[in-house]
Amino acid sequence: MSDATPDKVTMFGADWCRDCRRSKALLDTLGVDYEYVDVEADLSAAGRAEEISGRKNIPVVVLPNGKHFVEPSDAELRAELEAAGVV
Repeated sequence: MSDATPDKVTMFGADWCRDCRRSKALLDTLGVDYEYVDVEADLSAAGRAEEISGRKNIPVVVLPNGKHFVEPSDAELRAELEAAGVV
């Protein structure tokens, strides 16, 4: 099961996670249309994020093309968003 929306970036994260806040800020700065899934507010979301990534780490960022990243750097995330035509 995937929460990826075909026309949107989906990000799984939590407010306490520094990397999640950083990735979310980059998406906001770039004006990306994305869905944020809070793994603390939605108790099943952590399991879905792990199912997508195969890891327990967050953030998990899923691009519309299905490619996903776990704890991406800002440079990596920006480059992949540009390559996917999201920005």
